[in-house]
Amino acid sequence: MSSYEARFQVWRGDERGGDLQDFTVEVNDGEVVLDIVHRLQATQAPDLAVRWNCKAGKCGSCSAEVNGRPRLLCMTRMSVFDRAETVTITPLRAFPVIRDLVTDVGFNYQKAREVPAFVPPPGLGPGEYRMFQEDVDRPQEFRKCIECFLCQNTCHVVRDHEENKQAFAGPRYLMRVAELDMHPLDAAAGSGLDRGRAAQDDHGLGYCNITKCCTEVCPEGIKITDNALIPLKERAVDRKYDPLVWLGSRIRRRSGG
Repeated sequence: MSSYEARFQVWRGDERGGDLQDFTVEVNDGEVVLDIVHRLQATQAPDLAVRWNCKAGKCGSCSAEVNGRPRLLCMTRMSVFDRAETVTITPLRAFPVIRDLVTDVGFNYQKAREVPAFVPPPGLGPGEYRMFQEDVDRPQEFRKCIECFLCQNTCHVVRDHEENKQAFAGPRYLMRVAELDMHPLDAAAGSGLDRGRAAQDDHGLGYCNITKCCTEVCPEGIKITDNALIPLKERAVDRKYDPLVWLGSRIRRRSGG
């Protein structure tokens, strides 16, 4: 096994501020950035704070920015970097720093609670749901999400505009709305909930300008923009501006009067 000495810059600090610190660390063949962070903790910076759990790319815990790009530390191999370059590790920029590489991602859990849950079809109990496989396949892609929040972090609406955060759910939770809206058994409409309208009015769908930056950083390869956000926008626009829908609503209002 060959090894070499690599130069690292790691952000150290807390909510009051901080700075990049320089380290030289041994790197072995096959290692990922999280291995290097652990070696740093073991040899040079025992108080370095980093969040991680599975080290298998499935828990989403070790999200950070490596050379300015949102990544999972456990899925970023050292072999992708030139041995002569300095590797910089910083916390997720869109969320408040707690300490070092650990950020407060509570914003995302707040947005999760704001999305109304699946509404079961009336008259059917658990185990009685029946769907065509193609109807299952379409939203199934979105179930691969590991909630690493890299898409939330890289979305410029969240990242660069603090004033938008209260009105914008972000790509991860707009994808959740799209998943429920596509579900053939979701009975939200029958309960008076229009998910397309809610996406526009309550979750800030209009802020998204489909730059696909969320798709580019997704470690699960989910096509968030093409398969969730754009179809959700299309459905929301159809419901709001379709002339037949508009005419029907006018007739219903007139009949009710």
